[in-house]
Amino acid sequence: MEYGLILYLVVVNLIGFSLMGLDKWKAKHKKWRIAERTFFGIAIVGGSLGTWAGMYAFCHKTRHWYFVVGMPLILAIQAAVWLLTFGK
Repeated sequence: MEYGLILYLVVVNLIGFSLMGLDKWKAKHKKWRIAERTFFGIAIVGGSLGTWAGMYAFCHKTRHWYFVVGMPLILAIQAAVWLLTFGK
């Protein structure tokens, strides 16, 4: 069970990170953008760490307060739930 959950989290965080990079590329090339709700959706289903890392790796969405506050807040809530569920 834990192996599957860890694999899921790795994949969803890679998706979040990649989406930040893709959206940054699209912004620079004036292409159709990825909706902000998509980033928050990925973060809520477990990809908050990857999405947050992507924000700073690609210098993307760092001027939007709701990303700067929201992503670490989602991550903190998920970490607390993880510790309460799996912590010993």
